[in-house]
Amino acid sequence: MPIPQLNNISPFSFLTAGQIRFGRGTAKAATEDVARFGRSVLLVRGRAVSQVDDISTHLEQLGCSVNSVFAKGEPTCADVDAATKLGRAANVEVILAIGGGAVLDLGKAVAAMIPAQGNVIDYLEGIGGARPLTVDPLPCVAMPTTAGTGSEVTKNAVVGVPSAGRKVSLRDDRMLPRLAVIDPSFTDGTPASVTFSSGFDAVTQVIEPYLSIKANPLTDALSREAIPLGLTALAQLAREEDEKARDQIAYVSLIGGIALANAGLGAVHGLAGVIGGRFSAPHGLICARLLGPVLRLNREAERAASGDDKRYSDIATWMSAAFDVPPLTAFEMLNSQLDDLALPRLGQWIEPGTDLRAISAEALTTSSIKSNAHVLTVDQLTSAVEDAL
Repeated sequence: MPIPQLNNISPFSFLTAGQIRFGRGTAKAATEDVARFGRSVLLVRGRAVSQVDDISTHLEQLGCSVNSVFAKGEPTCADVDAATKLGRAANVEVILAIGGGAVLDLGKAVAAMIPAQGNVIDYLEGIGGARPLTVDPLPCVAMPTTAGTGSEVTKNAVVGVPSAGRKVSLRDDRMLPRLAVIDPSFTDGTPASVTFSSGFDAVTQVIEPYLSIKANPLTDALSREAIPLGLTALAQLAREEDEKARDQIAYVSLIGGIALANAGLGAVHGLAGVIGGRFSAPHGLICARLLGPVLRLNREAERAASGDDKRYSDIATWMSAAFDVPPLTAFEMLNSQLDDLALPRLGQWIEPGTDLRAISAEALTTSSIKSNAHVLTVDQLTSAVEDAL
């Protein structure tokens, strides 16, 4: 058997969280690590997961003082500034963020902003002052309670700027959490709408890095295994609740965060950032609905450019195996599969007459789309949004 070889390996770098722990039961054990980072804890949390109360109590039993911030949705500048003010007043030493991707983003942003000066708008990309962080963020421990964003292993926090109708990033390599704890038991029994919208976000976040112009051998190896694993897990969860499938999609979400942090994303997330800033549609749902149309456009562009669409064929084959659809039409049929899962289309939020070309033009300016496999036009992106309505 010939020995596999990698030819023409371009230089690349690779970053991730300081430590990653994965597995059922890992969350409670991590409280002792939080206490070692500092005794004054800012707990950034959602309200849905009852185990968070037990974790807070355990921290207090370990001698920590715990101040809590309840996240109300995707963080805005006002949310970050309010939590930062609380953290500074309490002389917080460590941030513990437990929740979905929006909660983890709020926690990472606050960890960065407490030692910094000014308000978060001064540091945001694109819209704000884009000032660099000059002081190390506080230690941040991130525990996801949904399987989707991979925010526990990314170096940015997405922050909404309502006055501009945009979501943009606060970004710095040092914003990677010191400890990421993925306990899949937090996701057991998650409602179907959340399971599938966040789950397809996780799958998108291993597909887009796999196709990215910034892909490297490490992200390829991680993504290539994770894509079929995520698709089959979602197909199984569509049939019945399954602990093993929950573990698998939690793992895929983790890998997606690692992959996107090192290889970037693509047109799905470029469009999703703009649409999410203008409308109230959930981020994961936007990504789910755009995935099929964007894959179709990129595959057509790949065929025209090189005639070799092997990676797209692989993805189509994995979709075919998971959802029992013909591989040749797997991308075109994905939105029909989502219809069967009762996920709403984007037309529920994007009203008739909306200037879709303006959305597409703005998407072309985003950081995510700069690593898309091919340069797509406004007309092509507009057609993808139309397919998702």
